[in-house]
Amino acid sequence: MSGSTAKQGKREGTGAARPPGPKGAGGDELRRNGRPRSAELASPTDELNKSIVRLLQQDGRMAFKDIADALGVSEGTVRNRVGWMKSSGMLRIVAIADPTSMNYTADAMIGIKVSPGATPKALAERLAQHPEVVYILWVSGRYDLLVEIVADSRDEFMSFLERQCFDQPDIASIEVMTGLAMYKNQFLLKRALDGAAPELPTQAKTTGGPT
Repeated sequence: MSGSTAKQGKREGTGAARPPGPKGAGGDELRRNGRPRSAELASPTDELNKSIVRLLQQDGRMAFKDIADALGVSEGTVRNRVGWMKSSGMLRIVAIADPTSMNYTADAMIGIKVSPGATPKALAERLAQHPEVVYILWVSGRYDLLVEIVADSRDEFMSFLERQCFDQPDIASIEVMTGLAMYKNQFLLKRALDGAAPELPTQAKTTGGPT
């Protein structure tokens, strides 16, 4: 356990998170450099926060005591940090299905060129309303938008294209790129908090695209 981590455990205490107190009396109104103390402790750049999030990524139900034991801090410190990160919007603990374990019938990327007079933002907002759309990115290059479509059947996929993409005034052209094999799908953070890339799976996951 590093000295800085040990000091953090002592400073933040072992009890549950306390409600905000009056200015100068503790809680959220304790300030350092003009910022609430809790805002600093909820920072995504804080090393202890990053360590807590790494463990929760591996097991979202991991007990605070187990996290505290692993990191060498008090259980109250972990409880407070998680509470502050959740309150600030930095952290949500949810269940996510591993995309590599799903066997969708249709999974494709669509490159879209936006029509003159339309905007990528407006088109993205229109497409985002449909549950088949799971990913939209405004890009540079030959396309304006990259859109990922996931459907349970070929007919459902084709129906989406006919209803939302073909003969639409805000779309100049599209190119459908059907998924053939999934080699990596990092469904947690885009990059690991420490900057290290997770290992590539040893086998590719074959996807069944529309034929």
